[in-house]
Amino acid sequence: MAKCSSICPKVLLLLLVFFTPFQLSFFHGKSSEFDLEDEAWLEEKDDEVNMVQSGHDSLGSSCEFSDGKWVYDLSYPLYDSSCPYLSTPVTCQKNGRPDSDYEKWRWKPHGCSIPRFDALHFLGRMRRKRIMLVGDSIMRNQWESLVCLVQGVIPTGRKTVTYDGPSMTFHALDFETSIEFCWAPFLVELKKGPQNKRILHLDLIEENAKYWRGVDVLVYDSAHWWTHSDKWSSWDYYMEGNTVLRSMNPMVAYQKGLTTWAKWVDLNLDPHKTRVIFRSVSPRHNRQNGWKCYNQKQPLEFFSHQLHVPEQMVVLKGVLKGMRFPVYLQDITMMSALRKDGHPSVYTRAMDQEQKQHPRDFTSDCSHWCLPGVPDAWNEMLSALLQV
Repeated sequence: MAKCSSICPKVLLLLLVFFTPFQLSFFHGKSSEFDLEDEAWLEEKDDEVNMVQSGHDSLGSSCEFSDGKWVYDLSYPLYDSSCPYLSTPVTCQKNGRPDSDYEKWRWKPHGCSIPRFDALHFLGRMRRKRIMLVGDSIMRNQWESLVCLVQGVIPTGRKTVTYDGPSMTFHALDFETSIEFCWAPFLVELKKGPQNKRILHLDLIEENAKYWRGVDVLVYDSAHWWTHSDKWSSWDYYMEGNTVLRSMNPMVAYQKGLTTWAKWVDLNLDPHKTRVIFRSVSPRHNRQNGWKCYNQKQPLEFFSHQLHVPEQMVVLKGVLKGMRFPVYLQDITMMSALRKDGHPSVYTRAMDQEQKQHPRDFTSDCSHWCLPGVPDAWNEMLSALLQV
């Protein structure tokens, strides 16, 4: 990696004098379309599929949820792609995907079971509570899954979605329950500076964190955007205090950003009032040698290559261990790495008959997930964790 280097003093002075607190608008709240803000992933070449062995962090459960296998279950899926809260790029069946077996796999941990998602039971436990999912588009993928899992038991007219800045909220009115998504792919602040340069502030978080106050259950993710590079990078400079840097080891930057988040959680949240869960990195299947997700129809049964712990997980675990606040690390990486069949691939848009004859001509999304699909299992796990 290139060594960190400071911008010349004149540029630094300009930044300090003329810097404006304009927040980059990466999330267009009222659009029903799925913002593929990291569409660059679709053409990135991964060195390998990200995987990680689960740690032993626990909310009191004796079950190691992340250690198990996918079981074919004809009683799944728990909803279909007609759910009105799904965005177009994840409705793979509507977009013409010819197979549907990817919807029928249930995650079964070894030695225990994750209860089938019960919408009424979940809403009953979340009565008069706010649950917020915070992060990037993969977290929005999970939010859409959770909303579709619960919305079917709520009468028409007793459910609604509202928008507030970077947040969107599903309201179950009779339960006084809200399920929210808050756009914050770095957790810390990304702002515009002079000449529209994008500045990633490693030590600022309040502009995002103000939306997290008063929430009963907070579920976070932040990993993928930190590893964007070159033309796909989402920032031009890092800034920490009064120091502006053009480059930095991305895992050093990630550690600094997560430490800012951890300090905010430790100082501002009460563990007697708020549950905090950090979801591990969602794996990508972009490798050319057999890992591309196009036309994949079965989960992997096992891994044929050596397990690899992604750097993001090493950094995340280190930060969590240093916190006073009890944060549960929900490990979905290993289970999801088996599901190369679960991505939208070329089915992120509806195709006409001519286009269907040449599907390989389209960019393949091997990062996000078809719904119904893999994120439903994450939410079944989440529901089980919240029962403890």
